[in-house]
Amino acid sequence: MPFLPRGDIPAMIRGGALPIAILLLVVLMVVPIPAFMLDAFFIMNIMISLAVLMVALNAHKPLDFSAFPTVLLFATLFRLGLNVASTRVVLVHGHEGEAAAGHVIEAFGTFLIGGDYVVGIFVFAILMIINMIVVTKGAGRVSEVSARFTLDALPGKQMAIDADLNAGLITPDEARTRRVDVATEADFYGAMDGSSKFVKGDAVAGLLILGVNIIGGLILGTVSHGLSIGDAAHNYVMLAIGDALVAQLPSLMLSIAAAAIVTRVKSDDDLAGQISGQFGSHKTWTPVAAILGLLAVLPGMPTLVILPAACAAGFAAYKMRKKASLPPPPEPEAPPADPSQIGWDEVTDNMQVVIDIGYGLVPLVDERKGASLMGRITGVRRQLSKELGFVVPQVRVRDDINLPPYAYRVSIGGVVAGEDSVSPDEMLALDTGQAAGHLSGKPAKDPTFGLDAVWISKADADAATGQGYLVVDPGTVMATHLNQLLIQNASDLLGQDEVQSLLDELKERAGNLVAALSPQPLPLTTLTQILRGLLTENIPLKEFRRIAAAIAVAAQKTADADEIIELIRPELGPLIIQKLCGVREPLRVMTLEGQLEALLGQAVRSDASRSHTIEPDLGRRIVDALQNAAQPLINEAKPFALVVQPSIRLAIRKLVKTCLPDTPVMSFFEVPEEKPVEVVAVVGAPEALPA
Repeated sequence: MPFLPRGDIPAMIRGGALPIAILLLVVLMVVPIPAFMLDAFFIMNIMISLAVLMVALNAHKPLDFSAFPTVLLFATLFRLGLNVASTRVVLVHGHEGEAAAGHVIEAFGTFLIGGDYVVGIFVFAILMIINMIVVTKGAGRVSEVSARFTLDALPGKQMAIDADLNAGLITPDEARTRRVDVATEADFYGAMDGSSKFVKGDAVAGLLILGVNIIGGLILGTVSHGLSIGDAAHNYVMLAIGDALVAQLPSLMLSIAAAAIVTRVKSDDDLAGQISGQFGSHKTWTPVAAILGLLAVLPGMPTLVILPAACAAGFAAYKMRKKASLPPPPEPEAPPADPSQIGWDEVTDNMQVVIDIGYGLVPLVDERKGASLMGRITGVRRQLSKELGFVVPQVRVRDDINLPPYAYRVSIGGVVAGEDSVSPDEMLALDTGQAAGHLSGKPAKDPTFGLDAVWISKADADAATGQGYLVVDPGTVMATHLNQLLIQNASDLLGQDEVQSLLDELKERAGNLVAALSPQPLPLTTLTQILRGLLTENIPLKEFRRIAAAIAVAAQKTADADEIIELIRPELGPLIIQKLCGVREPLRVMTLEGQLEALLGQAVRSDASRSHTIEPDLGRRIVDALQNAAQPLINEAKPFALVVQPSIRLAIRKLVKTCLPDTPVMSFFEVPEEKPVEVVAVVGAPEALPA
């Protein structure tokens, strides 16, 4: 028979300890136990309660004792089981005398209350009042409020974690740990809200058990054992009081532990250190010493008792004042920096996307004041990641004293992609063409769409909306502008790391396809160049499996990135078209006349550098003609595509990418045969072009 590994034995013991403890608890309630075992269990109960109290007092924050609700449950069950066992012993053997239920109950029933059960009843009543009304009720209310406030703050804490992650202040692992802590905190306070009922119910059960022991003992002593009322009361009531007190003291300690946990404020010190630090001021103890000194000299006051307390408070105030007057200890000096050494942090910022803001826009990223910009940036990244097909890099927001107060600048890959300014305390009213009336405010231009706009006060927002203006807050203006810039520069967001992540994800679903794609016949650099070329022409990578399959086929014919792009585009035609029109709608296209296409084809073939460029003068005239033909279509706000011969598609795309950046340039081969086409414009022959 093989032996278990040595490391598995402690794990087995830990795993089986709790079920065994529950089984023993049931046995404790059902099976009669002798008095000496009852003494051992009572001492164990006190030991457990003291240990729980010490852990609660030494915790730096509530989550340091996150198992407390469960510990409280089992400690309560253990104590109730002891009450059942002790009740059985008291009622069965109580007629034998004070030692019949063990030495612990005897000690609590005689020594602690002086052998007078009337005193014991009053002591027990006082402990019950302290436990139920003062400690337990207060702790229960604190637990209830803490649970509600924790749940209400949960979304804000999650957003704060996302904001710190997006700003690059924490790593993904740290963000994951913080999310777990937030969820654990909510679960903890929710459990503590219910656990307070355990303590309250335990106190009530102790009161009822005391009554059962007294009444049952008097009946059994007089009826079954022939004792007089006085002897029965002396024996059974004394044992019942001792049993109640020996159970009530651990219950009170657990109640104090529960109250200490739920009222604990997160700190780097334990409770004793936190309290001593906050009481450690001479301004606190000097008035205390003075007032006690005045009380000591008043007639009738116990001077010999009050005066030492006043002296102790005065001595504490003197020591604290002396300590406060001492200069703070010098901080350890950092080793002098070597002026010849330069770190990478001084050279570059590793973040791919950076938003620099002026100091006047800092409130827009302060989530403690309800700012929502970081949350909106997260939303932009999430939505763009879904649209583009890869994870958009994190966006860092940082203040820049060199910028004007209300200006911001977006940099992508170290290059400024866009900049503008917003008014943080106002709203931007956009005239979308349906506005009626004039607004008083600072005229502006929307940075995203170029619409006429006005910065207005927040109080005028409802009135502007009623006049047909689209009113947005500064955070929305910046987030929308960022969204546009990220779309326009999507190819700059994709690097070799992102491409490798795409390959790793695809490998889990299509390992053979990835094996056929990389590193042979295509290195990662060429594959990255191809995918960036697709993004440049607004082709997303959502269907990466389809794109990768097309690249794998094309790579068998050529290793040139531009040529591979042209070869795979017919396979991706449906992906391009679905952004322009519905399934049943015709594709609106603008075409070139045959003579113009022939001229352009000849120009491209005569280009010895194979750079697919066109003679500047001819290119200028073609651009003017395309702009004139496209402007009416753009005004209609209906998408269309420029469809040309495959041999000149890349040259035309390079020609119009600045003047018509949002217009797809497609070849005839990219339009599916079954797709209906509507020709909405034709650019004329060369002789018709303006000189």
